[in-house]
Amino acid sequence: MGTAEQAERRTRRKRRVSLLSAALLAFGTGAAFGTGTTSAAADPIEGCTATAGAIVAVDFGPFGGKVERGCDTTPTTGYELLRTGGFTTEGTQHDGPAFICRIGSGSFNSGTQYPTADKEKCVLTPQATAYWSYWTASPGQKTWTYSSLGAMARTPKAGDVDAWVFGSTDTGGTSGKPSFSPDDVRAAGGGTDPDPTGPPPVPPGTVDVAAATRWITGKLTDGERVVDEGATTPNYLLTTEAVYALAGADPKSPAARKTADFLAAPAHTDAYAYPAGKAGIPDATAAARLALVAEATGKDPRAFGGHDLLGDLVKYVCPRDIGDGEPVDGCLTKGDFRTTGQSDAQAMAVIALLNGGVTPPADAVKRLTALQCEDGGFTGILIRSGGWCDSDANATALITLALKRAGGHDAVVDKARAHLRKSQLPTGAWPAAAYMTTGNAASTGWAAQALRALGDTPYADAGLFWLSKQQLPGGAFGFEEGLTDPQLYPTAPASVAAAKSDLVKLTTKKADPPTPPTTPSPPTTPPGDGPDLKKGTAYLTDTTRLIQGRYYENTPGSGFADYGLTIDGAYALAATGENNSALRNIVDFLDKGGKDGKGRGVHDWTLIGTRHAGGGSLGKTALLAEAVGRDPRAFGGQDLIAALAKAVCPAPSTAPDRSCAAKGAYTNAPSVFSQSLAVIAQVRAGETAAAAGPIAYLESLQEPSGAWPSLIGTPSGAEVDSTAMAAMALDLLPDAKAQAAVDKALAWLAAQQKDDGGFPGASGNSVNSAALAVQGMTLDAPRYRTQIAKARTFLAARQNADGGFDVAKGGQPGSDVRASTQAVGGATGISFATLTRSLDGTAPQPVPTGTTGTPVIVTPGGETAGTGGPGAGGRLASTGTQVAGLAAAAVALVLGGWGTIRAARSRRHREATGGRA
Repeated sequence: MGTAEQAERRTRRKRRVSLLSAALLAFGTGAAFGTGTTSAAADPIEGCTATAGAIVAVDFGPFGGKVERGCDTTPTTGYELLRTGGFTTEGTQHDGPAFICRIGSGSFNSGTQYPTADKEKCVLTPQATAYWSYWTASPGQKTWTYSSLGAMARTPKAGDVDAWVFGSTDTGGTSGKPSFSPDDVRAAGGGTDPDPTGPPPVPPGTVDVAAATRWITGKLTDGERVVDEGATTPNYLLTTEAVYALAGADPKSPAARKTADFLAAPAHTDAYAYPAGKAGIPDATAAARLALVAEATGKDPRAFGGHDLLGDLVKYVCPRDIGDGEPVDGCLTKGDFRTTGQSDAQAMAVIALLNGGVTPPADAVKRLTALQCEDGGFTGILIRSGGWCDSDANATALITLALKRAGGHDAVVDKARAHLRKSQLPTGAWPAAAYMTTGNAASTGWAAQALRALGDTPYADAGLFWLSKQQLPGGAFGFEEGLTDPQLYPTAPASVAAAKSDLVKLTTKKADPPTPPTTPSPPTTPPGDGPDLKKGTAYLTDTTRLIQGRYYENTPGSGFADYGLTIDGAYALAATGENNSALRNIVDFLDKGGKDGKGRGVHDWTLIGTRHAGGGSLGKTALLAEAVGRDPRAFGGQDLIAALAKAVCPAPSTAPDRSCAAKGAYTNAPSVFSQSLAVIAQVRAGETAAAAGPIAYLESLQEPSGAWPSLIGTPSGAEVDSTAMAAMALDLLPDAKAQAAVDKALAWLAAQQKDDGGFPGASGNSVNSAALAVQGMTLDAPRYRTQIAKARTFLAARQNADGGFDVAKGGQPGSDVRASTQAVGGATGISFATLTRSLDGTAPQPVPTGTTGTPVIVTPGGETAGTGGPGAGGRLASTGTQVAGLAAAAVALVLGGWGTIRAARSRRHREATGGRA
């Protein structure tokens, strides 16, 4: 954050470096150290590895020698490493011993120091054409980096390699590099461990987030804008910073929303982002920042201040490099967002586009990868290829967040991650620049955000410890370590990090909890006398059905897990919250691979990594992980979100291959239910852009009546279950087209209700269909209150004494597990799209013994119900197309799951308030 201020601070640092001062920085600070010509005994070379000590190499080639190496297992400075590594040094009379003018080694020419006195008097500072330059390389780094930090100020870390080369180089170190590589001089076993030491061993620390946000709120003039002291106009950049900090601490922050309203006024949007006029090129930095403000506060970045910010960002991406044809105003390199100039703005624009559901131009994302320096960090300036690359902690963290969000750049992200971990100071802080040895609050906030997002919680927490020691009495932070002048620029990213959030997370579309209308006041549960959910939960968790408390069988006593049904059961438990211990048992079982009595695992069902992988089963499993706070990118040992992205069909397959029904369908997912599940999983994972094709295809399947058919690629009639599920998926999307589709779907659903409150399904007056209809209609609960109440009463009438539910009214009596999972979850009115059940603090139950299977119940049409029929996970009981046509539907409805999250979002309330509840 803080593009302008960051650039100014960076510029001030650059101004300090003249040729002489750069040379002094390279070799020391001028501290009073003895000049002695003798060196300490070096440690054996083999004592220095990636996890212990550091190696120094001196190239005596210009003087007829070779490269000599030394080792120090406990170096404190680069200067000490050189001397205890077996070398002698001499400084200049003018600068003292800190400026290393001569180096000698007992292994070369009897220890003669070079250059000799006849070549260099070592009275004044040597010329830049003939001096000892200082280079460094971290573990795993394949090339040398010119050290801008003095040898007396730099602290080598375990596994580092230092090099001293005599000759000519420039102050930036772009010429005169060592002729040998770091690997050439590393000791055997040096390895490539990017972080041999682990996070700093500091105690836990807590930042007072509430105090920080109070301070930030107090900086807002009229509670809506930041105005610098002595100024009369807003500081728009810092105003956006305030929004990010406030929204990071509280997604519903009234102060953040009021400030966003101020920025969304056309006059202020124009003044900040469109200084050249509405028809002119926008300021890309400002447009990206405002788009993130919109996304952080629930506004539409495509209609903010009278502008389509996302559309303008995409429109004004540089088409070519400068010098390649006619110049393009505001462009340096192909892929730049015009007028940016700074890498943080480039990264913010990419994040804004992705979180707004727009795929950023590939060249714009690729441009970020080209900003990575040799040490793994990123520069804060949009340099051209081959330009001087100076890693910046702020830029490194922000670009890492952007590339992680974009996906597909794992190697680049891993290298940046290693750099951030290695550059953390022992105090837990991060410095503003690589050569600094004290912490910076903004840099620490940014680095902690990125590393927490990457799963490096101990490093992020160590950063919070340092921040907790730097927080000023009023709640703010100063620019640098120890400074007591409170500033908004460092306070904003530090606050976001302290709230354990990050810029990507706080601007990702959230499923808001329901906002009830003021009149009439709705009950805390859906309307109507619904079923007994405690009894229903007890039925589902009875160990005669839930084998060892972990899975349902495909056939009683078979030991063959029905993974689809097991996940349906977990959804039901998550929706009610009546037995979180049982829910955790199921989740832990699946997360650890889900080995059943036959030795099969859950991914023998999803078939992830094979050509038979099904989008529906992948989506269903990922959705469970998301609902309970597990990582769908590492669930059951697999990245389900990446697999879903690979499962999107680029085109319809040709016979005999039937894996892809159409462009935008998911592989091996021949039902609307499966398509919807996968879409929800991708969107909930923040992958709206990757799901754009599947979303468009799902929308295209809606019939003029508002309904969806059951099957994809096979003729089938309109169906209650599929329509409810598709509505839940599209309700996640904020655009008018999706919302209109949902409205039509709900109207069609309500019209299908029978006089007794039930709904038609494949099995007749179906429990499954009634429960799914409740979930769908609850998306607009005020409008369909009466229909919801009738449907819940219908479900209550289908509940048996054992707590389970019949498959259908008028069908064979007796409780069915599959129908019961749907009835229990559906009766809550909770939609798949926003289901959340925290398992924090929930202990798993011990594995029960002596379990048996459930009785087999035959449903109309001769199908096995009870625990579900055979096949890949089974299908919903009697859910789908007509029974006579269920040969194909058996597979299609395997993944037919059910919705599980309360979607008590009042459409009428949204229309009245102009926003999504």
